[in-house]
Amino acid sequence: MAENPNNLEESVSGIAHTAQLVSAQLTRAAIFLVVKLKPGPENCATVRSFCADLSGLVRSVEFRDIDGQLSCIMGVGSEAWDNLFGSQPRPKELHAFKEFRAANRHAPATPGDLLFHIRAVRMDLCFELTAQIMERLASAVEPVDEVQAFRYFDDRDLIGFVDGTENPRGQAVLEAVLIGDEDPAFANGSYVIVQKYLHNMAGWNSLPVEQQERIIGRKKLNNIELDDATKPSFAHNALTVIEENGKEVKILRDNMPFGRPSGGEFGTYFIGYSRTPRHIEQMLENMFVGRPPGNYDRLLDFSTAVTGNLFFVPSATFLESVPANEGDDGSVRPNASNTDGSLGIGTLKGDPRHE
Repeated sequence: MAENPNNLEESVSGIAHTAQLVSAQLTRAAIFLVVKLKPGPENCATVRSFCADLSGLVRSVEFRDIDGQLSCIMGVGSEAWDNLFGSQPRPKELHAFKEFRAANRHAPATPGDLLFHIRAVRMDLCFELTAQIMERLASAVEPVDEVQAFRYFDDRDLIGFVDGTENPRGQAVLEAVLIGDEDPAFANGSYVIVQKYLHNMAGWNSLPVEQQERIIGRKKLNNIELDDATKPSFAHNALTVIEENGKEVKILRDNMPFGRPSGGEFGTYFIGYSRTPRHIEQMLENMFVGRPPGNYDRLLDFSTAVTGNLFFVPSATFLESVPANEGDDGSVRPNASNTDGSLGIGTLKGDPRHE
């Protein structure tokens, strides 16, 4: 793979797979949209037709502010994959979200067939693209959850700590999040897990800063990690370290705060990308059950998970090649209305910036 994390193209078995922009730069605004498929083959056909058009829709909105860093990642849930692409191979590790429960701690699985992770430097760009997506899909899907999120000061969450410090950088991003030879049919795809957490701010703010720092594992003001002699084994950043074969494995987080102060809602939207869901699932098991069991993440005494979903993020190449229709025998029928998988915006397609 290329050294440039924005050049997400890999050749596997002689086939070029271009990734969706999972490693796009962190932005100041985002919308997380989760929808559920309505039953019926006509609704599946609507979504399949939309897959090929998504990149053109993003270009149309993006062109109104080229510097707005607009991007959209589309993910597909386990059940929806079978409904939409049942005649095609299935990603090896795609399954329903794995719940975890211990004592009064629960990571629930909640409904959701499609995820749209929409990012930009301005909320109006996110809002416009979300509106355009829903206009296209309204007849075929039911909204489950929509969260408008924002970057909070110097990348802090609402509990006051910097979030995402240990994200991989450069080439390490690609190695952490993009599928390779382990599942060549889905090269440059990824898995993404999302959860919405609500915080008990009154309880959290009643703690001394030193106790908060022991729970997180970092200094609150300067973000410096506590040394091993000071950091307890139940610290958040201790339990979320995963090692395989003696080497730490990374995931890519793009968590963002959200809330309604007038309604007493203060939350963090967790979103983590990885080339395998096993890494994030292990982190969640460590947090909710404990490592060892009972040595759980004390942040969960103040933060409650209210949603949970696992999606597969196919490559952009896969989405753009999805046919609008499948035959009754499972054979593929081309989309007669648009065979090039675009919205026909010729003035944009000639510019490499928008390919």
